[in-house]
Amino acid sequence: MRAASFAASASASASAACLLLHAVQHVAAWAPRGSPNGPPGHYGGPCEHGADFQPDFILRITQANIPVACQNRTSVLVNGTSPGPPIRLQPGRRSWIRVYNDMEEANTTMHWHGLSQRMAPFSDGTPSASQWPIPAKHFFDYEVYPTNDESGTYFYHSHVGFQAISAAGPLIVEDAPDYQPYEGQYDEERIICFTDYYNQTDATVEFGLQNTTFKWPGEVNAVLINGVGVANGEKAGEGDCKLPVIDVDPGKTYRMRFIGGTAISMVQFAIEAHDNWTIIEADGSYTKPYTIPEPLNFMQLTSGQRFDVLFKTKTQAELNGTTDYIIQYETKDRPAVYHGYGVLRYSGGKPTISTAPSKPPRTLSNRTYDWLEYALEPLQPNDFPTAEEVTRRLVIENRQLALMSEIIWQGNGLNWTELYSSPYPGEEPYLTHIYKTGPSAMPNYTAALQNQGWDPHSLAFPAQLGEVLEIIWYNTGSLVKNGGGQDYHPFHAHGAHYFDIGSGNGTYDPLENERKLAHYHPVRRDTTNLYRYTEKTLAGNRLGWRAWRLRVTDPGVWMIHCHILAHMLMGMQSVWIMGDFQDVTRVPLFDAQGYLNFGGSAYGNETFSPMVNHFFEEDRQ
Repeated sequence: MRAASFAASASASASAACLLLHAVQHVAAWAPRGSPNGPPGHYGGPCEHGADFQPDFILRITQANIPVACQNRTSVLVNGTSPGPPIRLQPGRRSWIRVYNDMEEANTTMHWHGLSQRMAPFSDGTPSASQWPIPAKHFFDYEVYPTNDESGTYFYHSHVGFQAISAAGPLIVEDAPDYQPYEGQYDEERIICFTDYYNQTDATVEFGLQNTTFKWPGEVNAVLINGVGVANGEKAGEGDCKLPVIDVDPGKTYRMRFIGGTAISMVQFAIEAHDNWTIIEADGSYTKPYTIPEPLNFMQLTSGQRFDVLFKTKTQAELNGTTDYIIQYETKDRPAVYHGYGVLRYSGGKPTISTAPSKPPRTLSNRTYDWLEYALEPLQPNDFPTAEEVTRRLVIENRQLALMSEIIWQGNGLNWTELYSSPYPGEEPYLTHIYKTGPSAMPNYTAALQNQGWDPHSLAFPAQLGEVLEIIWYNTGSLVKNGGGQDYHPFHAHGAHYFDIGSGNGTYDPLENERKLAHYHPVRRDTTNLYRYTEKTLAGNRLGWRAWRLRVTDPGVWMIHCHILAHMLMGMQSVWIMGDFQDVTRVPLFDAQGYLNFGGSAYGNETFSPMVNHFFEEDRQ
């Protein structure tokens, strides 16, 4: 993986002059705080990010035909590569990340997967939900401020169309100076980022999934490790076709940061003659050290998940002259299995493996749904809500059905995509529409309670600050041709992390699950799996559940969705508006002006310096 060699300063320049907007882009029909015609709100007014402003990180989004998986593909890239360069953030400090959209026609955004943008509401990267996308030949300055308790492994990715299959990269939040729980227990780090490869373009996939003549893109042609892999039909060791390699030294302990950046694949990963996997973090939450027992001593992750693992290499004596060991990884719970291989390579010797083995060295498991269930617990006590604290239980059934000749996904009857599901003109994002329209644009809480959780007018799920939600996700048999087929779904929540309280086959039994929780304290997560327990069941039949508890603490417009990109394009997404109107529009209208229109003044280009609100107090002038 290419190192982060892109331009970055030690800190964003504090010399940007915070100026008043002279041209009002929109006059609201309601009486807001911080009127656009009056003085700025308490944020001090937008700041011009001119020539004297230096962002901490710069990401340039382009599209190019590149060699990948021993073939070629036209892909969306970050700083010319896929994955993009790692970004390392300091907790308790504001960082500015400038994202240039250098593409000729396509829009883009960037989402900071796993970080709650609770204080920078227009910086979550979700088009049609929290922000307008970045137009072609424009740029946007994202303000990211991880807190001290958000140290861990994340990743960034585009949230437009199918771009995230390649437009993504690692995002690491370093430990806070006063809390480094595993300091001294490892020598070095390695990032292991999984991504998928299709030998068809993003546009082809998007058209097939959202056209009236539906076309499924099929199974992946390869799974890549740090951008390297071998497509089906190709052979490593011939020409420039190479296996992915992870370099290590003998006798060391590594913190391996696993990132599930795949578009669809659930991946199991193991290494020949190496069985020690001790998990210390999941989705940005430190856990008690958990050594994976037999026979599950392999890594497993799906799209959106991250795990940090302490991994001990062999000593020089244990190696006994061996330099290379086979890495084996394969996809699970799909109609066709992709078998991938790589090399764990020790320093100090001559490489000996350049081709895939004739026979897999390890036997992995087809029983995916048992891996780490009711196992990971927080390293420090957290505020896990008891059953008595739950204020509302929301049951969401996920169904696949045919609509004319198109196949879609629905959650409690609601299908939502970024392109077609905004109820507002021009696919306006929910957040900007709320600012422009006023309280009447908020979802009706009472109507939502009577309609399986979502308001039929706004097509959004409302929640009130202070609520404790118990959300039960159900898998059901496909209604398409009454076939009853099932898929797994890695569900991801934007905003505040939830407490994952387990999963199971059949239907959810709260009393039985509470007995399990009596001896288990859940860790906060942001992406966990709604598994399939069989390939088929009766059409529409419930079979398999996943349960969360969520303290509603972060006001804003957030998304919850399956993280399989194809399923997102088929509508397996939902918008949640958390808090009342005052909570959601806590940034005064004056300060929000530049974000309310497509290509507004908060978006810069080569002839215009953007007017950007500084949502955090640090360095505000």
